[in-house]
Amino acid sequence: MAVINTGLLTKGLRSEFFIRYDAATTYYQDLATRIQSNADTETYKWLGSVPRMREWGTGRVARGLNTESYSVENLKYESTLEVDRDEIADDKTGQIRIRIGELAARAATHKDFLISQLLINGETAGFNSYDGVSFFNDAHVSGSSGSQDNKLTSTAVDPDDPTTDEFKKALNAAIGTMLSFKDNLGDPMAISATGLVCIVPTSMFMRALEAVSATVVSSTSNVLQGAARIIAFPWLTDASKWYLVKTDGVIRPFIFQDREPVEFTALTEESDEGFRREKFLYGVRARYRLAYAYWQFGVQVDFVAPT
Repeated sequence: MAVINTGLLTKGLRSEFFIRYDAATTYYQDLATRIQSNADTETYKWLGSVPRMREWGTGRVARGLNTESYSVENLKYESTLEVDRDEIADDKTGQIRIRIGELAARAATHKDFLISQLLINGETAGFNSYDGVSFFNDAHVSGSSGSQDNKLTSTAVDPDDPTTDEFKKALNAAIGTMLSFKDNLGDPMAISATGLVCIVPTSMFMRALEAVSATVVSSTSNVLQGAARIIAFPWLTDASKWYLVKTDGVIRPFIFQDREPVEFTALTEESDEGFRREKFLYGVRARYRLAYAYWQFGVQVDFVAPT
């Protein structure tokens, strides 16, 4: 029985999938520190800070790392397409191949989606940082840090549609707040305003972009020009909230715990499903986990109406 070869029955399909996968625009590499995992669960006991340099004096003084820790269990993910054999035979426009390309794009951007969920839920109980409270919280305490707040509000006449000037003022406050955070030793965490990224909902993208790229804002020289990079996540549904993160630290605000990379599998006419049911399966599978790391490198800003 002849089957029209649309390219879906060849070994080249796997190669094409990964070409599309690698070509997709993703941001998780900048936002998360990659940790190669070799077990089902990894425990992080090293999120405390190392001691600062001191005068030698009478000799070395050894300090252990902070005892704060938590465990991150890897999760398994998959996405599978089922295609009827007749649909492949009748596919004259390459629609099935297009769907495979979309499968590759969805697989590639899945880690960005998971980061967006960490951001959205970051102020919710149970979505905790290593210090035992929610990632975005007004009462972070770690060792000698004192109480610290990375959950800010900023005023806007229309919180769901802030002006460029309102975003600029909020960004200025968020940067100042992040630079003031201290580690468990009481030392500054972010010692430079570099590697800053604003993650915003799509509705806020143009205003945020203007706030960091315009030479002049509200007839005033824009001192925040070039201060941060702007990323729009379509999964952020609250139009009044955005996030400032620092991405050039040794540890970033998130951890990408990589256990098994994405793999692509095709079961076609030679498979049991293809023979008995004339259903061809195309799927991806991977094991990894996105988790919180340094809350000091993340600030949530919520626009609220003036009182």
